[in-house]
Amino acid sequence: MTSLGLVPLENLGDTFSEATQATVEAFQRSRGLAITGLVDSTTWARLLEAGWRLGDRLLYLVKPYLRGDDVAELQVRLSQLGFDPGRVDGVFGPLLDRGLSDFQRNCGLETTGTLTQRTLIELRRFSPTSERTLVSEARDEAGFGQPRRGPIVVWGSSPMSEIIARELPLGDFDEHRVTWTVDQFAVYANAVGALGVISLSQQPQWDGIHLHYWSSYKSYSRRGEQLASAVANAVSRDDVALRIEVTGMAMPLLRETQMTTLHVEHGEMTPDEADQLARAISQAIRDFFHS
Repeated sequence: MTSLGLVPLENLGDTFSEATQATVEAFQRSRGLAITGLVDSTTWARLLEAGWRLGDRLLYLVKPYLRGDDVAELQVRLSQLGFDPGRVDGVFGPLLDRGLSDFQRNCGLETTGTLTQRTLIELRRFSPTSERTLVSEARDEAGFGQPRRGPIVVWGSSPMSEIIARELPLGDFDEHRVTWTVDQFAVYANAVGALGVISLSQQPQWDGIHLHYWSSYKSYSRRGEQLASAVANAVSRDDVALRIEVTGMAMPLLRETQMTTLHVEHGEMTPDEADQLARAISQAIRDFFHS
């Protein structure tokens, strides 16, 4: 983490001290991760990704997808120039391959979809010296995303999951998917072209309801933020008194799903409270997607 400018306040050593924990928390905060101070698998993966700088390696479409800060910078530079690389998430997927190929075609370069040294020189030559609106964010704000006709997929072991899916015209919930990993579920949601994803998680030790949408240190989902705000407004008008928080995060589920995704975390509740809250949330989701 010292290479990222996050240096503990005491001499570095092989002891995980309070200063080291504070440094981990600072990194997690900057990346939109849950602030635990623990170097779990997600935090470790993001630390490795943060070590890449644009030009350190060839970038191209391969499975598993390449990930890193260099990929995110490539997405930003292309987006500033009007080439749509998809969401700025640091993942080299098909949309980035297409956007990079379009840039190469416009520059008279060989259209390979690979960030070679020659392509990087041209990219840096044309990159603006001042901040510009990203085409990916402008598209998201205007609602011109990839056309989707699929269901609204509901996932998670919450007493509200099945109720919400039942209340939605295009609700898709299967209790067997609860055991799936985030990667397995994301593959399914992306494959069916889901219109949206609603993920729910009950956290017994938590008080209130936490609504999370995609947000990274580079960009965020305007549609996700709008959906989270719509649900927050609906819940605040409901008779169930809850503390409500709306936060942009870059947790794996929000990163891996390519559609508008809302992750809901809530504390324990009675069956009546769950039913009432689920109906209020469902109405807000219905209005958002089908208005």
